[in-house]
Amino acid sequence: MLATKISFANLISFYCEATGANSEQVLKAVGLDNRIGPKFLNPGIGYGGACFPKDVKALIHTGKQLGLDTSLLDGVESVNKQARDQFADKIIKHAPGKKLGIWGLSFKPNTDDTREAPAFFIIEKLLQAGFELTAYDPEASEHAKLKFGEQIKLVDDPYQVVESQDSLAIMTEWNEFKQIDLQKVKELLNQPVIFDGRNLYELEQMQELGFIYYSVGRQTVS
Repeated sequence: MLATKISFANLISFYCEATGANSEQVLKAVGLDNRIGPKFLNPGIGYGGACFPKDVKALIHTGKQLGLDTSLLDGVESVNKQARDQFADKIIKHAPGKKLGIWGLSFKPNTDDTREAPAFFIIEKLLQAGFELTAYDPEASEHAKLKFGEQIKLVDDPYQVVESQDSLAIMTEWNEFKQIDLQKVKELLNQPVIFDGRNLYELEQMQELGFIYYSVGRQTVS
């Protein structure tokens, strides 16, 4: 059910990006119904971890064995993949250069767990597109090193990530990134371009600071 709510939120974000609406406003309204509630109605780059992907796949597999129609769960998986792919495609299409910094590797904050992490799927797509990647995560860097080896550069500080990079992509909503000095980030980047897969910042704030800011299911700030 939680995976379904996440995919529903991401599906709404697709509608909003196509129409110019704000998915956060739409989903806030949906969550006001106490039968639904606001939890897990946050658009982003999809779910990961050990439980959601495995459990959805298990229900699909069992359902097919029993001859049941699993199209609802097939859709949950499909939207989750689309969320990752669309974020990667947004970077590939709009990045002003091939040098990209990445904040966040774990599938969610406060863990080093990278199993089925959306960031890993997106990184693979960006590497295939020829991007030069520098990444930071407070906990999960060792897992990324085991996965990607020398294909990406791992650093120990979020400001090191953005120094002399063409743009920045945010993939995990660590509090450290929410509280960052954005003015300093802007000064260190070659171009003031951020791709935010977790909608950490307010659109008005990013506009005032002079960023070109791509988020999920919201208007682009430029």
